[in-house]
Amino acid sequence: MANMLQRTKDLKPKQPKKTREEYAEDALYREVWEEVNNDKTTAFIKKYYRQMVAAALVIMIAVTGIQIGVREYRARQIARAINYETAIENVDANALAAIGENTSGATADLALFQSYILTGDTAKIEKLARDGDTRDFRDLARLHVIGIRGDEMSALDVEKYLAPLNTKSSPFYYTAMLTIAQKYLATDDAATANKWLDKIINDKNAPATISATAQMLR
Repeated sequence: MANMLQRTKDLKPKQPKKTREEYAEDALYREVWEEVNNDKTTAFIKKYYRQMVAAALVIMIAVTGIQIGVREYRARQIARAINYETAIENVDANALAAIGENTSGATADLALFQSYILTGDTAKIEKLARDGDTRDFRDLARLHVIGIRGDEMSALDVEKYLAPLNTKSSPFYYTAMLTIAQKYLATDDAATANKWLDKIINDKNAPATISATAQMLR
């Protein structure tokens, strides 16, 4: 094995050593190349100097704007939290309504819902059902609207009004189906009611209490 490796080594062509003149030529070539590159870089900078400065200013302004925006956003979030806590502590329905009107997101929806609970103002719960920022509160508001106005509505109107809840993306999916079934039962339409009840009963993911209620009504 050793002999084989030695023979392989001996077969490799030996690289001739560079002479002093060749090393000098390499050094001169590198020096010239560096000079050429430096000249190209200098020419490039001179040509595009204004564009580079403008780009740097744009980046600086953008970064500064982002930093200011982040600080202002945090300040607004803190102010919103303080206003909300103050309104809750004072049980101030008007302040909660103002937060619901002038802010956004889940905090706004929660504030408007709490204002409705304190005042019973149906305009607030209807606005939340129509314009709420979050699905959870919009769907919850729709159920409350049915609780308020359901007696004045036909079963078909109730079904249509709760149609946005007819998806498992809604946290009130099963509650809405049970509400629709109960409305059909109240109008003596047992056949349609049973379709909704069966949908609940046959769904293994339905909450136990809702499924038990559906089976009892069936």
